[in-house]
Amino acid sequence: MADTTIKITEEARDRLRQLAEERGVSTRAYVERLAATTPTDAERAGRTARGIAYVRAHLRPDFSDGDVREAQLWRAAIASGQVGGRR
Repeated sequence: MADTTIKITEEARDRLRQLAEERGVSTRAYVERLAATTPTDAERAGRTARGIAYVRAHLRPDFSDGDVREAQLWRAAIASGQVGGRR
């Protein structure tokens, strides 16, 4: 195992500690878990492509690129809090 030092703000360090404590792991283990489980852009693109292929093959053969763009816009609106808020 390699030791690495990174420079982050105190606020970020304290947040990492809190998140780790809430999960019952060390900060080191939590950061390792984040690095291992956060997908890269290429991994996300591959997952998206496989999902679209599945939908076209098994659910909706006419699923168009326009449908994909519409779904991406809808997801972005949900992620940004523009739609889907709790009532």
